[in-house]
Amino acid sequence: MREPKKFNPHPFPYHQEIEVEITALSNLGVGIARVQIDPEGSSFSSSLPGLTRKKEESEGWVVFVPHTLPGETVLARVFRNDKSHSQADLVEVIAPSPDRLDPMCPLFGRCGGCQYQHLSYEKQLAWKTRQVEELLQHMAGVKPTVSAAIPSPKQWGYRSKITPHFKRPRDGKIGDIGFLLAGQRSHLVDVPQCPIAMDEINDALPRIRQETRANAKAYKKDATLLLRRSCGTEPQQPSYVETNHRNPITESVETDNGPVTFHFLAGDFFQNNPFILPAFTGFVADHASSGGAKYLVDAYCGSGLFSLCLAHRFEKVSGVEVSETAADWARRNAQLNHIDNTSFRAASAEAIFEDITYPAAETSVVIDPPRKGCNQEFLDQLFAFGPSKVVYVSCNPATQMRDLKEFLAAGYQLTTVQPFDLFPQTRHLECVIVLEKGDPA
Repeated sequence: MREPKKFNPHPFPYHQEIEVEITALSNLGVGIARVQIDPEGSSFSSSLPGLTRKKEESEGWVVFVPHTLPGETVLARVFRNDKSHSQADLVEVIAPSPDRLDPMCPLFGRCGGCQYQHLSYEKQLAWKTRQVEELLQHMAGVKPTVSAAIPSPKQWGYRSKITPHFKRPRDGKIGDIGFLLAGQRSHLVDVPQCPIAMDEINDALPRIRQETRANAKAYKKDATLLLRRSCGTEPQQPSYVETNHRNPITESVETDNGPVTFHFLAGDFFQNNPFILPAFTGFVADHASSGGAKYLVDAYCGSGLFSLCLAHRFEKVSGVEVSETAADWARRNAQLNHIDNTSFRAASAEAIFEDITYPAAETSVVIDPPRKGCNQEFLDQLFAFGPSKVVYVSCNPATQMRDLKEFLAAGYQLTTVQPFDLFPQTRHLECVIVLEKGDPA
């Protein structure tokens, strides 16, 4: 391939092949190698501690190589040099890790949806736990004990929702229907089946792909499909796959007080690994209600997942959700489950504290923000209210650790860190941290 016009040749020429040892995984699931380069960047040796002039190179120049594992020796081909690291494609695994597995999906390595299918599940959990530990140290400056990541009961066939994409039709035909190619922002790989999706979704996928291609004239631009499993609304009614974002669907979560049924729009947010939700919501319930808290505030409450699964532990529960439709479904779900100690408000998260009259010393707050984390206005309002305990749930530990520094500065103590693996075979995870006002008892 021709060298890109703006390619930076330091420290490796374009498509230089280098043999390196992978020593770790990044939080993106990419293998990390460190190589020693001389002051001019004209030679290197693999993975040994570096001897270079730059501070960021003091432990060796970093090379990122996807689809590799710690302990492996690989041949990699450099395609980009940045200021402090290089990026390379995997050419060959010379010495594989004993934890390397044959991926279940033939598209692994091309499809960008999964990063860990080649890694044993035990080690997936270990690396996710370690990544939380490293984020705590590097971003928040603390070294607490991180509990081992809680595994998903199912490692395959667990996703209740997928959203395949396709480009606008050309010459009246739709091309690939699937997900982004690994490392790409616009190119797609065709995905006829997805082994981490539920069986119902894979059963429906061929028909939906065929119908979409047959209806190509209806699409004038790039589009995204929705396939979401819905439980039957009656005990004997079978589950089905919904494709319309605006249609309501059903999910059920088992709690220590019995099952809680949720209705919400198929296009709305709801955790898409239902198999781990009993343990996930149960953990949040145990920690939010411990210490005798009588009241619960649920910020970013969605259609009521935490509010309704935890309601039996509290005298009163107040939730807030920026999506009006989701907040309305939370109210309906409370009625559906005969839960009468909850109230829900459609507003931005910081607005919840305008109407809260609960004693702060007897109140726990659950927050489950989007990937960008909490904004400063919400945190300021939260700290001004000063609840006795906060249970912070996050799908992005990096922004969670950024916000953790604000909690520590406001006088909260970090008492518990518990990762949950809601997304086996991928780099993604959920992390729950528990913060208590002042010195923990």
